[in-house]
Amino acid sequence: MAGKNFVERLQKKQLPFLFVTNNTTKTPKAVQEKLANQFDIHVTSNEIYTATLATADYMLEKKLGKKVYVIGESGLKEGIKDAGFELTAENPDYVVVGLDTKLTYEKIVVATLAIQKGAHFIGTNPDKNIPTERGLLPGAGSLIGMLEIATKQKAVIIGKPEAIIMNKALEKLKLTKDEVIMVGDNYETDIRAGIDNEIDSLLVLTGFTPKSAVNALSVQPTFVINSLDEWVF
Repeated sequence: MAGKNFVERLQKKQLPFLFVTNNTTKTPKAVQEKLANQFDIHVTSNEIYTATLATADYMLEKKLGKKVYVIGESGLKEGIKDAGFELTAENPDYVVVGLDTKLTYEKIVVATLAIQKGAHFIGTNPDKNIPTERGLLPGAGSLIGMLEIATKQKAVIIGKPEAIIMNKALEKLKLTKDEVIMVGDNYETDIRAGIDNEIDSLLVLTGFTPKSAVNALSVQPTFVINSLDEWVF
């Protein structure tokens, strides 16, 4: 409810905002529908910026070619295809690695050989685990780590807390670092994205990072609140 109220307050005051997510399994449209159906939060798909979109924007900027080998779910593949790239295992210019729940050894082999031959190695997001009811499952970062070991190469990481997604989000908003604040409940991704990129950060103690962990954090968020309802603007 606090999240819904927060977004509605932003909309009422006509303050620009973006949902910046490391999720590559869903398209912005699918994220938009989830926000509406599960949380009654109504935004446009243009107000959602995923690690998939940031990856495509990064590749368009690099201009190394149009052929991409993707390890990932349909949301990642669709987003890259929609940006004008060809998905192929034949001599790709880029290898993009995201979360893939249907990962096979052969996919790892194809990616490893392509990177060894000179394909630009990209990881969509560094999340090592995904919290689920079953426990902490392997995330995209775990798959990227396996390929880094196999190829002896470091991937260019796009998603939070890295600079690429944050800079691209700022470009999309047409705002500077000192005009925005990074809001989130996960210190390792959301808040580090603010801290590491010199953007003010607001940690909300309603999710991933508990109140008990705050004092032990090596670098403190700019602000810490229990609920988004407490934030006055």
